[in-house]
Amino acid sequence: MIVIHAFIKVNPEKRDEFLEAANLVMEGSKAEEGNISYHLYEDTKESNAFVMVEEWKDLDAVRFHGGTPHYLTFGSMSKGLLLEAPRVERYEIAKKL
Repeated sequence: MIVIHAFIKVNPEKRDEFLEAANLVMEGSKAEEGNISYHLYEDTKESNAFVMVEEWKDLDAVRFHGGTPHYLTFGSMSKGLLLEAPRVERYEIAKKL
């Protein structure tokens, strides 16, 4: 299983637009065959700081996701909504406990 954490800092003035775009990418991503889960969480101590937590069946599912229309649209839309480039961390989980 592959787990991805995308740390995102959103321009406060663009928060509503970001949340709309995030909901669309989550909806499309959750429908993908290789997706296990896809959620957005906000930091309780820092407004407009989010982490998108994704779980994928395998690396092939992640690669497929990277070419989907909903992912590509989110990437282009979010450029004008963020304060800085997202920080992305990817983990490979050998086995669920």
